Amino acid sequence: MKQPRLVFSDAAMADVVEQADWYRRQVGETLALRWERAVTSAIAQVLRFPASGSPCSFRSPELTGVRRTMIPKFPKHLMFYRFEHDEVFVLRIVHGARDLESLFS
Repeated sequence: MKQPRLVFSDAAMADVVEQADWYRRQVGETLALRWERAVTSAIAQVLRFPASGSPCSFRSPELTGVRRTMIPKFPKHLMFYRFEHDEVFVLRIVHGARDLESLFS
């Protein structure tokens, strides 16, 4: 099977950059780089095994088919994505304590 094409929403890109910037300001460059490597690892895992993420059960029908996976070594952070045909579309990468469904509207 051919590896799926990876696509990021603008919001997901901003999520990664903003979190890295926050870690950089609060703790330092080492943690920011660890965050970026962990996100890269989660993405690589999903590209290898797109169905490995847990299906989400949001109320909104527009969010049908969304899956989530944890960011390794950052267990409170989640990556939300859709896998359709030959594409993994990353929607958001956020802390799980947020009002998650509202992030997609």
